[in-house]
Parts: sequence; C-alpha cells; structure tokens
Amino acid sequence: MNWVESKKGYESFLRLEKSLSQNSISAYINDINKLISFLEGKFKELPPDMVKLQHLREFVEWMNQKGVSPRTQARTISGIKSFYKYLLMEGVIENDPTTLLESPKIGRKLPDILSDQEINDLINAIDLSKPEGQRNKAMIETLYSCGLRVSELVNLKLSNLHFDQEFIKIEGKGDKERLVPISKQAIEDINKYLIGYRKRLKVDKDSENILFLNRRGKQLSRVMIFTIIKNLAQKINLKKNISPHTFRHSFASQLIDGGADLRAVQEMLGHESILTTEIYTHLDKDYLKDTVNRHHPRS
Repeated sequence: MNWVESKKGYESFLRLEKSLSQNSISAYINDINKLISFLEGKFKELPPDMVKLQHLREFVEWMNQKGVSPRTQARTISGIKSFYKYLLMEGVIENDPTTLLESPKIGRKLPDILSDQEINDLINAIDLSKPEGQRNKAMIETLYSCGLRVSELVNLKLSNLHFDQEFIKIEGKGDKERLVPISKQAIEDINKYLIGYRKRLKVDKDSENILFLNRRGKQLSRVMIFTIIKNLAQKINLKKNISPHTFRHSFASQLIDGGADLRAVQEMLGHESILTTEIYTHLDKDYLKDTVNRHHPRS
C-alpha cells in the first residue's frame, strides 16, 4: 500500500468510525504529511509498511533540528501513532513501529485568562457605530458567556437557540451535542444583532441557518474571529497574547474559582475527559501563599 492509498483509507476511518470534525481530520493528515516530506527527502520511495522505528526516531531528531517545539512534536507523534494503529488494525502491517517511539516530555501549560475588567475593556472598544459592531459584541459575549470553541461559534445555528429556556445547543467535536446555558446579556446582544444587522443582509442560501454572518451574508471564517479579537486587543493596548480560546479559558477558570462543580464545567465545555477540565483548577499564587502562611506550623 502506498502513501496516497493509506492516507485515503485513514481519512475515511477518522471521518466514519471516529466521527472527527474536518478540522481534526486535517490536523491528523498534516501530521502524516510531515513524516512523508521527511522520508521522501532522505529515504526515497519508502512505503508506509516499510517504515521502521529507526526511521521515526530520525524524523523526531529532524524536528528537533528544525526547532519544532516539544508540544508540537508531541502532537505530531500522537498523529503518527494513530495512523500506524489504523494500519495495524487493517492488517497492512504486522508490527507497529511506533510502539517504542517516545514523545518529548512537556510541562502542563496553564492557559492565559482574562479578568472580567479586561473582557469589559475589549467589549467597550467595539465601535458600535459600524454595521458589524453589534455582531462583534454579540460574538464576544457568546464566547465568554458559553465557553465555546471558535469552531462552535462560527457554526452556531439559529435553530439551536432556545432563548426562552436560556440555553443553546452546541454541536461540538465529533458531532457530539450538548446544551449550554447562555447569559441574559448575550441573549440581548444577539437579538440586537439579529434585528439591526443580520435582518438587513442578503443571506446566502447555504448560510440561512447560521447565526453569525459576514457582510456578504455568508458564514464567518475562524480566521475572521481571530482577526477581530486581535484588533480589539491592540486597540486597548492589551499585553496578553489572546485568541478566541482565551474567552473559553476565562469562562472555565472563573467558574472553577467561583466554586462551580468540576463535572458541570466539564459538561458545559464538552470535554470528553475530566482530566482536561482539571487544568482550570489552578489556584491564585497569593491564595497559595496565604494558605501556607495561615496553616503551616513553620510560617
């Protein structure tokens, strides 16, 4: 089996059996393409079933020399391991060459979060005199109010808004659905956007059920959301490096800090494992120091 055929089969496996989103599938295929690029440059026409552990170790060393971060290396190795598990399952190979392939050790990085005041400053920086101003305000309020992924925001459907019950239905990773509460402020801003901006658009037929649209009446891209947020951060001279995901981190962290149940936060975020949610249980440094000072006998 050559690389083209094996990649095609693997892609179908990820889509049909794993039910992954197109973004996730693309990320896995990109991992395989990195390996192929390396192998073609060094070993010439080496098919996937002939790759050995030594080839893979040389690939990891090549990534090191290229200055690829340990986190990115770990992500790429994980994708390659998944690919070879698929080949083993399909009977293409008899032995998995990735079994003894080690990933670099990476520390657990706590996500950057925004304070409520910083989020208010970003929202107040939106120019509501522009046609898209109310749309941008509604999007940020929804990101922060519901803890959405950027892909979930751009794919949010009108038919999944249940404002009478103050819930929205989210279609998350792997087409898994979940119900998430939405704040009264976000509901108010979405309704203003619907009346003042969206209602006046000539909506593309493929985007009729999509909530947030661009000026051409089409679905917004993920890149556009990143751009809007980066521009607002520059406008208020915010020194933190933020993205749409920062609002999701802030949502989760502030719930946990406020005493919210970890399982409830896991459900709202759509995390498959509670271990992913536990990263938000980090505590304030001053609180840690204060705890030691008050309770440790040596303090």
